[in-house]
Amino acid sequence: MNPAPPVPAAGSRPGGWEESLRAFGDAARWFARTTAAATGRWELPGLGEWDVRALVGHTSRSLLTVETYLGRPAPAVDVGTAADYYRATRRVAAGPGVAQRGREAGAALGEDPAAAVPAIAERVLALVERCDGTELVTTIAGGMRLAEYLPTRTFELTVHTADLAVALGTAADVPRTAAAQALRLVADLAAGDGRAAELLLAATGRTGLPRGFSVL
Repeated sequence: MNPAPPVPAAGSRPGGWEESLRAFGDAARWFARTTAAATGRWELPGLGEWDVRALVGHTSRSLLTVETYLGRPAPAVDVGTAADYYRATRRVAAGPGVAQRGREAGAALGEDPAAAVPAIAERVLALVERCDGTELVTTIAGGMRLAEYLPTRTFELTVHTADLAVALGTAADVPRTAAAQALRLVADLAAGDGRAAELLLAATGRTGLPRGFSVL
């Protein structure tokens, strides 16, 4: 009897693992470049109750969790897609612990976050580039293939680096690769949750989005 073939890495469609790697790398390097512009401005308002340092700290966790979870292999797949990950973690994401973890992560970057962030980015990118996406990792939502988890980190890097650019008053020049993957995830969430009409009408200039609209 022949062994079963390995499960292909989807990379949250449509371009597969290689596209996911490029998007993640581009988002990570954009985050590092934008963080450099924050030097000397760490105490400025960042996002909500976070200052810029805490926002950078929270965003850095999008890199660090990849490193951590790769060190925690999962026995099985519990969460099949990036969109399912967000559905499974909505309650955690809305909890008060997120804000505190962001502040702690900001403090952990030390005296020079602008130097710490690119060092973290390059370390994590080197680690991920040795993977093929089929790796099973243990996330806060359960076991996932790396190919499906990584787009969630690209999404977080992309959205929060845009937040950071707004806080710093700099242009939010989102890399095209990262933007495409982040927007696909937004579309998957909206379509799966029955909110596609609202998003489509707003995106095509018919209406504005309802106050407080979010796919998360």
